[in-house]
Order: sequence, then C-alpha cells, then structure tokens
Amino acid sequence: MDESNIVTGLLGELYTRAKAQFGDAVQSFWFYDGDRCPACTTRPIGVINYKGKEALSLNAFIYRERGVLIGYLLCSLCAQRIFATSKKHQTRLHDNIEQSLIRAYRRHMNVLDA
Repeated sequence: MDESNIVTGLLGELYTRAKAQFGDAVQSFWFYDGDRCPACTTRPIGVINYKGKEALSLNAFIYRERGVLIGYLLCSLCAQRIFATSKKHQTRLHDNIEQSLIRAYRRHMNVLDA
C-alpha cells in the first residue's frame, strides 16, 4: 500500500470518529494535497523524526462553516512546533493553518464549480 492510500485510509478513520463525536456538524472530508506546508506556506511537506523513526504528521480540523473535516500534513519544523506547544493551548500557528486550509478548500471548490 502506498503512502497516499495509507493517508486516505487514516483520514477516513478520523472522519468516522469525528462524525460519531460531532454528528451532523461533519458532512464530508477533504485532504489538502498541496506541496507546501499549510502552516508556514514556504517549506515542503515532509517526514519528521518521531521516536527514532520517520513519520508523517497527519492532522485534521473541522471547517465548521462547510461541515468539512480537512486533513493535512505539515513540514517537519512546523510539526515539531505544534507538538511542543499544542498540549498547552491553541497557538497562532493553529490559526494560520486553519486560514491557509480554508483558502485552499475554497479554491478547490471554485475549480469544481468552473
């Protein structure tokens, strides 16, 4: 199984859990497959070193206005920042990620409408 199928399968599991927890607030899911990290928008998405192994940082948030669970990957630097700070509170980096992904989702939907 290749990485994209694994990520899609994992996002499907996250969607099922979000649907169970939040009900009709979650209607669908979408995966941001851009090449650039949605947090910093400059570095390429890539692997991180987690417990001595290479890993991808799969994350998701609910775009409430549309009821869409948006899945995304981060660059290694932003993933490390998130791990270090997110246990304490929502950070400005989280806000940047959400706004970046909302813009990407809207662009994606505009292409489908064309």
